[in-house]
Amino acid sequence: MPDTTILILAAGASRRMGGADKLLAQIDGVPLLRRQALAALATSAPVRVALPLDRPARVAALEGLAVEQVSVPDAALGLSASLRAGVAGLAGSVMILPADMPEIDTKMMAQILAKHSEMPGMILRGSAAETPGHPVLFPADLVSALRGLRGDTGARDLLRSHQARLRLVPLPGSAALTDLDTPEDWAEWRARTGMRDET
Repeated sequence: MPDTTILILAAGASRRMGGADKLLAQIDGVPLLRRQALAALATSAPVRVALPLDRPARVAALEGLAVEQVSVPDAALGLSASLRAGVAGLAGSVMILPADMPEIDTKMMAQILAKHSEMPGMILRGSAAETPGHPVLFPADLVSALRGLRGDTGARDLLRSHQARLRLVPLPGSAALTDLDTPEDWAEWRARTGMRDET
């Protein structure tokens, strides 16, 4: 069993979606959140999903999946709250994956896990055309620092302070950078990829 837990961040408020929940948007008939959880589980790594208290439909989307659900009671405080809750109690390394990145698949996660086996002390970050993106894998010795994060900038300062340990992992296409925050993002992505909302 890999020593790395995949942490899917799914506690955001979807404020830019005009009232819809982007993590429940359907791709090939499957809600995005469930689709990403299934992709993570297929790596054989343990999977945690950080969830807010006020989105029961997200919990329902994960029904029957062998993921550990972690509640984020202070999700409104920002991304750092999700990270703190998500890594609580972890002893090994952690791969952080925002749930709204539909092009990150099992093969890409497995690629980063394999690289971690080769370079266990490095921070590994998915990239596209040398531009840093996601997922980001933090080695075990930095997990305690993730527990101390504050504010809505996530792990940005932590990455900056450990820049010498950062290694980019090129992923296919623009997968490492493609997140879908607005209805316009979704429409453009569906047009580009041919992925339909098959409910």
